[in-house]
Amino acid sequence: MTVYAITGIGHQYVLYAIAAAICFVVFVTLILSPALSSYGRVWEKAAASFMACFVLAALIVIGVVIGLVIVRYYPEILEFFEGL
Repeated sequence: MTVYAITGIGHQYVLYAIAAAICFVVFVTLILSPALSSYGRVWEKAAASFMACFVLAALIVIGVVIGLVIVRYYPEILEFFEGL
């Protein structure tokens, strides 16, 4: 049943899900695990993971803003690169 449900999803959404999963694994590997392994007490690890969530939120906001700027100014960006 799930195979038939997946066929109704566009291939773009599957690629977005794969990219999101890869980004999450990279976040956990490069940011969260060093932050958690740096501390010994439980409350320190909880604080480090809480701060790592702020880093994740900042990265998401930066990515969304960059994407919105590209979408908004796409014709101007094309004109700029065609003029080179």
